[in-house]
Amino acid sequence: MTTATAIDAGSVPRLAPHFRLQWEPAQNAHVLLYPEGMVKLNGSAGEILKRCDGAAAVSAIIAELEKTFETSGLSSDVLAFLEIAAKQHWVEFA
Repeated sequence: MTTATAIDAGSVPRLAPHFRLQWEPAQNAHVLLYPEGMVKLNGSAGEILKRCDGAAAVSAIIAELEKTFETSGLSSDVLAFLEIAAKQHWVEFA
């Protein structure tokens, strides 16, 4: 799937091969590392990206986030973030 293709509930995201997600205690945040640098992520972005394992569909990621944070209605926010992440080449889709 390319970034030009619509992301939907059945899409299966994974981190792009040249990125690595990790918790950085000094930053008190998840960071996305790549050969040229680092992106400090906000809490929501870190929670979404750590679930992008290439196995879970977007619908499962949304359901897990809603269960973990005891809320509902996260679908549009998660999809919007994944669109941005795809445009930044942080994630790919199976």
